[in-house]
Amino acid sequence: MKKIFLVTAGFCCLVILQNCSSSKKAAKTPVVSFSKDVMPVMQASCTPCHFPSAGRKEPLNTYDAVKNHIADIIVRIKLPQSDARFMPWKNKKPPLSDSLINVFVEWQKQNMPE
Repeated sequence: MKKIFLVTAGFCCLVILQNCSSSKKAAKTPVVSFSKDVMPVMQASCTPCHFPSAGRKEPLNTYDAVKNHIADIIVRIKLPQSDARFMPWKNKKPPLSDSLINVFVEWQKQNMPE
């Protein structure tokens, strides 16, 4: 009886240890950069309103501009479409998908690498 218990306990410990080490590897998030990941989304979803010379809103066409406004950008792209502050503006561009919103969230979490 003790043998069965020890074998079972040992097997459980082995399974738990294997799962702990593999979850650390899976949790690593790739680096999100402004030029490679954020700017293409900005260009696709925020033009022409936030890109001079056609833009009439707050310019968001540079690293510094987006970095300085990232908190507001994230809030506004997460709002319901019925909210007047929702971006991108209704009927101008389609709403961002969850994966594109996550690009901005991850970029902010990673201290906004250029």
